[in-house]
Amino acid sequence: MEDHTPSLAPRAPAELRTVKDVLKALREAFPVFAEYKPLAIGIDKQAIANRPDFDKKLLKSAIGSHTRSISYLKALQNATHRFNIDGTSADPVTPAQQELAAQQLREHFKAGAEKRRAEKVAAEAVAAEQERMRKLATLAEKFGRK
Repeated sequence: MEDHTPSLAPRAPAELRTVKDVLKALREAFPVFAEYKPLAIGIDKQAIANRPDFDKKLLKSAIGSHTRSISYLKALQNATHRFNIDGTSADPVTPAQQELAAQQLREHFKAGAEKRRAEKVAAEAVAAEQERMRKLATLAEKFGRK
């Protein structure tokens, strides 16, 4: 016997099932997202009011992803005002918010530099081991039994 009880969880439209899908839809629908303008506090409520088809959890995750992006942080560190979903000016950006964005950028770039350094050290270690193995093979060939 089949269960025909409807699911209590609302289903997102097929094109809005991932954070990436929602972020793409935000950038297509609202220029403040596409242009990486500093967003007004509570922009998620404005987005839901304009696009009730967005899943609230996915929307919050998409906005979080957007606001952690390099482009957004660069815009925020130099901005004077935040913007509503319709592009109108909202609250000012405080110096503390600008500094936090600058700090997050510094940390991001520092982590990237450390990762590149670690990858370089690992690549050099692999190259050194390959060279050692090549020399050992050469010696084994030269002095090995015939």
